[in-house]
Amino acid sequence: MNRILVPTDFSEQAENALKVAAMLARTHNSEIYLLHMMEIPMQHKDPAHAQSDIPETLFFMNLARKRFENLMAQDYLENITVHETVKADITFNEINDSCKEFNIDLIVMGSHGATGLKEMFVGSNAEKVVRSSEVPVLVIKNEHQSFKVSDFVFASDFNNDNKETYKQAVKFAQAFDSKIHLVLVITSSNFMTSYEAKTRVTDFISGEAFDNYTITIHNDHTVEQGILNISKDLDADLIGISTHGRQGIAHFFNGSISEDLVNHAKRPVITFKI
Repeated sequence: MNRILVPTDFSEQAENALKVAAMLARTHNSEIYLLHMMEIPMQHKDPAHAQSDIPETLFFMNLARKRFENLMAQDYLENITVHETVKADITFNEINDSCKEFNIDLIVMGSHGATGLKEMFVGSNAEKVVRSSEVPVLVIKNEHQSFKVSDFVFASDFNNDNKETYKQAVKFAQAFDSKIHLVLVITSSNFMTSYEAKTRVTDFISGEAFDNYTITIHNDHTVEQGILNISKDLDADLIGISTHGRQGIAHFFNGSISEDLVNHAKRPVITFKI
């Protein structure tokens, strides 16, 4: 966890994420890359027209600079290396490009979620990042006075294509000295016996050295609701889940449990790309 990317729009939710990123950076001696994606009228994105004397461009740049200055003056960033970056684009591919450019290990971002029609047609910014990100994304919903992960729910179907994401989750748990609660939710549409379910989980983790875990087999109406209910019962500090990163028409028809959790969970969620 050497380099942490924090996308910001200077909102309260973004600052909540930055505070958590600062705690992580202080604990793990990480650097923070603070990224602001600035919306500039399309004609000003053409290098032939991007001259410093364009009033609109100067206004946006000066506003971003002032906001960066205010953030950098906050006590919680003291003695932490923070790199400030402004991108003149609001597409979420910019975040992936920035991850590659700066060799990012983790994205931390804030979200207030999305529900109803807004969720169907717009979705949350965090959801869009989760859908496209190649690196783990930690989504923060609220302000945290301290960020400790004692109980970490990792929900999965425990099929083999989740093996690598489980290994990433284990590394995260080891960094926080967390107990992982391995959760398999059974619904009427994917029924299996409790014995079959537990065997699937134990076969999945066989050969792994990590032993600070529990196994929970839970029945519920939907996988998402099952994860939320178990996390509430355990008073989990964090929910972890794999994502396939579906996009476009496939996402509209198939949806994604990880993205639904990002929108609906009240506690932090971390996603790992399969």
